[in-house]
Amino acid sequence: MNRKSTYLATLVGAVCIYFLVRLIAFPQPRIVRNDVIQGVLIGFGLAFVTAQIYARVKATKVNGWITMFGLGEPGNGMLLRAAHAQLFPGPVNTPEEAMYWWTNTDGAGHALSGVHDYVMHFPTGGLPPNHAFWSITMGDASNHFVANPLNRYSVSDRTGLAQNPDGSVDIYIQNAAPVGRESNWLPAPSGKFILWLRVYIPGEAILHGEYTVPPVAEVR
Repeated sequence: MNRKSTYLATLVGAVCIYFLVRLIAFPQPRIVRNDVIQGVLIGFGLAFVTAQIYARVKATKVNGWITMFGLGEPGNGMLLRAAHAQLFPGPVNTPEEAMYWWTNTDGAGHALSGVHDYVMHFPTGGLPPNHAFWSITMGDASNHFVANPLNRYSVSDRTGLAQNPDGSVDIYIQNAAPVGRESNWLPAPSGKFILWLRVYIPGEAILHGEYTVPPVAEVR
C-alpha cells in the first residue's frame, strides 16, 4: 500500500471517530439536515476505512510485490471488489485469465528510483509460467509510461530477452542503458517509478500460489 492511501485512511478514520464521539459524548439538538450530512460522512468514511483494512488482509506481498487473488471469481462480494480497487485500479479478471502484481519498492523495502540501478533475476526455469504470455511494465510515480530513447515501456517473453549461459534471465531496470545488455533493459525514469507484472492464462504454480516473483534488487 502507498503512504498516501495510509494517511488518507487514517485521516478519514479519525474524522469518523470524532463525529461518533461528538454524537455520544456531546449530544446536541438534532435536525434532519445535520443527521443526513453526518450519516453520509460517517458512512462513506467507514466504508473507505473498511475497504482499506480488508485490502491489507486479502493482499499477498512477497519480495515487495503485491497481488490479490479471486477478484473476478463469481460470488465474491462488493467488499472484496472495493478492497481490490485500493490496490489494482484497472482490469478485473478471473485468476485463470490473468494475474497481476505491482511494486514500488525493491526487495529490501526501499522506494524504487532511477537514481539507482536494479536487476531482476529469474533463475533457470523461473520465468512466470503461463499459457499465453507475461510482461513487466514500467510506469513513473503516477503510473504513466516513461519516455525513453528505445520507446520501450515493457519487457516480456516476446521482446527477445537474452538468457545467461545457465538459462537464467536478468532484467536490468535503470535510467541509463546497460552497455552490452540493451536487449534486457527496461528503461526507468530519473525519479520514482512503479513496476507491474502481468501474466496471462497463468500456469498451475501461479493459480495454486506456489510461484514466487523474484525481488527487484539494487545493484551495489
